[in-house]
Amino acid sequence: MLLRPALLPALGVFAVAARHQNFAHAAEELHLTASAVSHHVRKLEDLLGTMLFQRHARGVRLTAEGRQLADAAAAALGDLNAVAGNLHPHADIVPLRITTIRSLSYCWLVPRLARFTAQHPQVRIELQTSTELVRFDENGPELGIRYGLGQWPGLRAHHLMDDELCPVASPALAGVSALHEPAQIAALPLISDMSPQGWRDWFRAAGVRGLTLPSLHTFSDSTDAMRAAVYGIGAVLARKHIAQPYLQRYELVRLPGPALKARYAYYVVHAEHRPLSPTALAFMDWLKREALDERTPIPALPDELLGRP
Repeated sequence: MLLRPALLPALGVFAVAARHQNFAHAAEELHLTASAVSHHVRKLEDLLGTMLFQRHARGVRLTAEGRQLADAAAAALGDLNAVAGNLHPHADIVPLRITTIRSLSYCWLVPRLARFTAQHPQVRIELQTSTELVRFDENGPELGIRYGLGQWPGLRAHHLMDDELCPVASPALAGVSALHEPAQIAALPLISDMSPQGWRDWFRAAGVRGLTLPSLHTFSDSTDAMRAAVYGIGAVLARKHIAQPYLQRYELVRLPGPALKARYAYYVVHAEHRPLSPTALAFMDWLKREALDERTPIPALPDELLGRP
């Protein structure tokens, strides 16, 4: 048997009456009279050919059949409410979709995000990490943070911060404590993250000539290369902004030699044809302020946890 659309109001009234198991309370919630609630329930019972409530002097109680229908009605109404909530999200909640590379997200952006969300509690961050330059269409991210020369077709780029390369290694790596000159670094096992500038460029900038580089450990992702260095696999030529949290925690230390200015820089990018929302503009301004602070935030801990091992 199919419920006709005209009987859906009766089903809705029944669901409220079943939740209260009291027609008067259901009537109060629905702004109806108790007799109107009873009429809707009777109409539904007549259609289904079964009793949904047992009536007695002290009120009503669901029958077994009524309980089955009440459970189904509550589940259906819950699904409808969930869909309706997605169709009309809360007016005070604002989504902001961002894309960036994993290394910057892990080491620089995510540790700072709590500062932004504290200032803008209504914003919900949707962060995507990818090495590919994703589409900045209506269904894609509104802002991106990329590492490059600042020129991407169809995108407007705003300079965020420059970077520099320096050699780092775990303080526990054998031979690190005895290093005094850049040339001595070549005796360590070396790690490459496949960046455009590598160890050969750095040794040249350090004035080390005629050097034969050893075979390198190679990682396609800078985050993995940094973690490999932390665990003592070798020394890595790291970008300053990526290495900073590891240096602060003394998981890595700077090795002798100069910092080499990176050819690439970090840029905030967005589609040229798409006006930025006020939230995206606020986030971009916040990013530029954060770029002035080189220190990585330390996670806050409750007082009762401070000092615990």
